[in-house]
Amino acid sequence: MPYVEGQTVHDADSHVMELPGTIERYIAPAYREKLAARLSRKDGDGWVGQVEARQKDAAFRAGAEANLLLRKNYEALGAFDKADRPRALDGFGFASQLVFTTAGLFLPPLEHEDDAALVLEAARAHNRMMVDYCSVDKRLLPTAYVPLMDRARAVEVAREAIALGCRGLMIPSRAPRGHSPSHVDFDPLWALAQEAGLPILFHVGGELKMDPAYIANGGPQVLDFHGGAENFTSVSFMAIPIAIWQTLSVLVIDGVFDRFPNLKFGAIELGAGWVPSLMQFLDSAAGAFAKEARLQTLSARPSEILRRQFFATPYPHENVGWIIENAGEEICLFSSDYPHIEGGRNPMKRFNESLGAVGETARRRFFRDNFIAMMGAGLDPALHDIASLQAA
Repeated sequence: MPYVEGQTVHDADSHVMELPGTIERYIAPAYREKLAARLSRKDGDGWVGQVEARQKDAAFRAGAEANLLLRKNYEALGAFDKADRPRALDGFGFASQLVFTTAGLFLPPLEHEDDAALVLEAARAHNRMMVDYCSVDKRLLPTAYVPLMDRARAVEVAREAIALGCRGLMIPSRAPRGHSPSHVDFDPLWALAQEAGLPILFHVGGELKMDPAYIANGGPQVLDFHGGAENFTSVSFMAIPIAIWQTLSVLVIDGVFDRFPNLKFGAIELGAGWVPSLMQFLDSAAGAFAKEARLQTLSARPSEILRRQFFATPYPHENVGWIIENAGEEICLFSSDYPHIEGGRNPMKRFNESLGAVGETARRRFFRDNFIAMMGAGLDPALHDIASLQAA
């Protein structure tokens, strides 16, 4: 019996848990050692062999479905072995699943260094890896990484990714070094994505991290829920919306949304509690600086433009009903974050409770309709509903 029954649910955020050395296998040999050094992912005490052996153990595999919601990270079914991912998807009962990297989320910071060739080749390797992983099931939708550090070549990477079969184009939520993400030189990139009917996606990992000075409070080191000091804590969590807030602001104010009115944008695993405030702040800016020519040419109020073209995945601990009430029904998307531990052990329950008293239309949009609207041509119409509901 699948986790979801009787309704169509699309999962806007899931991941492959690449083992060390995975991305490197897809990059040109001349860049392999350099990329491996930057990723800094080592086998250490032989843990890779241990997790691979565990996933091959017959007794462990026999309990995969029963523990689908409990096993996380490398212990999860299909975490790194693509052959197992359809089995996991069957267990969930999701109509489709947008798939992101895990190791590759550490690539965007390289854009703020000086080796553009490495960044471009790493992006291409990432994109080949994602398409390969998702090739086993049409319900798995691979995402590409498109660096913005080289304005002239971003469209080349995107065009290649689309030809490979990527279903969404991920760019950093942090601004590139030396130019805005709204720079007119990116218009060919937006035009390409709009013509292909694919969304531009932001994902946690591409944001500007909190200044380490804020952590130096004179007290003991605070560890995250993984037991380490390198990931999220309550303080570093607060910086997540800052970069995407600024990037969306310039994309709206500088007219990118308006020049490409059919292009969709999605903020994935960046939360959504900040979205109502951004909408209000943008509307306030449009009023306060109304004499700016660029604001006078906008097709609508900034908040209305965002409702038309922007989507976001709330965290399961956020008050989704409040977000929908204040931002509108058109924006929020369901996500499981599978197999990451941050997604929790019962996302449907948590989100259903968090949706509160919103109506059935808003719930349907959250679990189904908004995802279909964001994905456009990236989602085969045959996948809009699960087969049993299509038959009914």
